[in-house]
Amino acid sequence: MRNYVKRINQKKEKLSKDQLLLLIEDVIEENDILNSIINSLSTGILIVDNDFKLLRHNTASESRLPYKIYPEEIENAQESLWNFIDDEEISNFFRNCSEKSITNSQEEFSIKTSGGAIRFISISISPLVQKINIAGLIILIRDITDKKNQDVILHRMENLANLTNLAAGMAHEIKNPLGAISIHIQLLQKAINKARDNENVLPPVKFVENHIDIVNEEIEHLNKLVMDFLMAVRPVKAMLELKSPDKIIQAIVDFCKPEFYKNRIRIDFIPCKKNTKIMLDEKLFRDVIMNLAQNSLAAIKSISVSEKKDVFEQKTSENFQNLPEIIRDTDFNYFFKIENYIKENKYFIEISDNGCGMSEETVSKIFEPYFTTKANGTGLGMTMVYKIIKEFSGEIFVESKENKGTKFTIIFPIPQKDAKLLEKN
Repeated sequence: MRNYVKRINQKKEKLSKDQLLLLIEDVIEENDILNSIINSLSTGILIVDNDFKLLRHNTASESRLPYKIYPEEIENAQESLWNFIDDEEISNFFRNCSEKSITNSQEEFSIKTSGGAIRFISISISPLVQKINIAGLIILIRDITDKKNQDVILHRMENLANLTNLAAGMAHEIKNPLGAISIHIQLLQKAINKARDNENVLPPVKFVENHIDIVNEEIEHLNKLVMDFLMAVRPVKAMLELKSPDKIIQAIVDFCKPEFYKNRIRIDFIPCKKNTKIMLDEKLFRDVIMNLAQNSLAAIKSISVSEKKDVFEQKTSENFQNLPEIIRDTDFNYFFKIENYIKENKYFIEISDNGCGMSEETVSKIFEPYFTTKANGTGLGMTMVYKIIKEFSGEIFVESKENKGTKFTIIFPIPQKDAKLLEKN
């Protein structure tokens, strides 16, 4: 059709009126077919000019993006597209592409529907080229929610494979309290039988009560074991959204500073140079970082800390908000550090300290259920950390040396593809 119109256009002055009318009808019919094809696509399509003013859209785009008004009212409007998008991150993405003349880019976003559900969309931008010049941009919007949910299901299936180990650990853990309960009940039974044979003379004062107290303690211990076990085997209900780890970690660092400074531990955070977002559940991710931070604090506090000069205690009695400015590096005995960075298209979070460290044996068992080096630990904290990281499609590794310190490295895949820049003419 395109070549046909081109040939006709070269001979238009020789065409009769009827031939021109027939040509117009053919063009209209061809245009209707193209419109039907575009509107039948499940991928949302937007055509904008170089100023991001909407020229055309298809039906699918209406349900893919959160608009402030109907898209029909936006077409041929004098304002740029981002002014009509009811999502700050998507709006800023369009604005940034326009201001930086980015004509080839792709990014993923999470949006909430009117019913409160989370949907994931992929937005890609490519140039609209006419006669070797960029006349505008083509924006494609795809719904990738099903793919994301399928990834989550696969990771949950992997986590369920560890259920056998958890159950075996649970069975081992409940043997001790059950054994203690059995022994003390047998002692009570013997005391009662002896009392009956001795003309119902009661055992000494507190004899029965002491045994019952121990039984109650062991029952409470069993109850805690069962509750921890249920928490460990229960599927993680992660509401994954595209979030910035920098913002979440910065809030945790600010919260932890007073306690760390009181223990002469300098806490440092180096955010990622790029404002990259990854798939996270903010609450669960916060639990992971807090757990690792508290473990570092305990590892450092376990070391015999030599007394420092009185000036440190004097400074720490002041406003904690000003501590980084009023305390020098030499006032600290230890450090706790978090650093975020991107390498080989992956997002890295390194959490390190110079605490007591761990032996090779401890490192090899750190993520196993019910393994703990703490007197009052459940042995499930690091298991939950591992489980949550896997739920986020991530990996976690640990390096440690006794009396040297420990470093945890968390690696996440980056959903967004690297942007390729193409300058406008």
